[in-house]
Amino acid sequence: MAVIHSLPLFLRVAGKKIVVVGDGHTAAAKRRLVERAGGICCTEAEGGARLAFVALDEPWEAAAAAERLKARGLLVNIADRPELCDFTLPSVLERGDVLIAVGTGGTSAGLAKHLRLRLEALLPSALGPLAAGLGAAKQAMRARWPDPDARRRALDAALAEGGPLDPLDAGSSDRIGAWLANAQTDLRSKTVEIVLASDDPDELTLRQARLLGMADTLVHEAAVPAAILARARADAVRASPGDQARPGLTVVLLRG
Repeated sequence: MAVIHSLPLFLRVAGKKIVVVGDGHTAAAKRRLVERAGGICCTEAEGGARLAFVALDEPWEAAAAAERLKARGLLVNIADRPELCDFTLPSVLERGDVLIAVGTGGTSAGLAKHLRLRLEALLPSALGPLAAGLGAAKQAMRARWPDPDARRRALDAALAEGGPLDPLDAGSSDRIGAWLANAQTDLRSKTVEIVLASDDPDELTLRQARLLGMADTLVHEAAVPAAILARARADAVRASPGDQARPGLTVVLLRG
């Protein structure tokens, strides 16, 4: 199995205490971040916190503060010391309810920032209204597609490139109602074969990568590299050749 350096999570911290240690510009930036997410900044001496940020200039002082906080069971981020961190902070792009986080595990905050800036130029501001509209339409989607897998497949088809709700189309949020009224209720199962050109996941074509990301079932032999399998949905069913067919999109991986 391919290993990633961190487990990406979005934490809801509204109304929660978060310790911030330090008085300089970096500490002030951490406090602004906490407050923007609805958290309550508190001192090391206060109880009830589960997260902490340490922003101290002296390395020994920062390490000592981190050790004290970790001993109390807090998860700690230490500015400029990724090797001591329980969690790191990504560079975040905001489009309303859509948050896109770019992280490097603390190896290069500058790289994460510039990747985020490139993405900002690509992603329309209408992503926020699209997310809000889909959230408001959840009950209607459940009524139209009671089966969760069918509902997800319908949404995948709508959000695909060129689909009625293409996320990169600024007008997609205005078409949610029309899509619900006209979308198919009976989505047929489909099987697609992907012949791998090599064991390098970077050599997957854009179409192949998109199919892996949408697959309900992934059929593959044991010899298919873990780095390729990691490009598929984490919750896709993994199956061996000859297993019983399942509904939805099945992607069969073949080594060339």
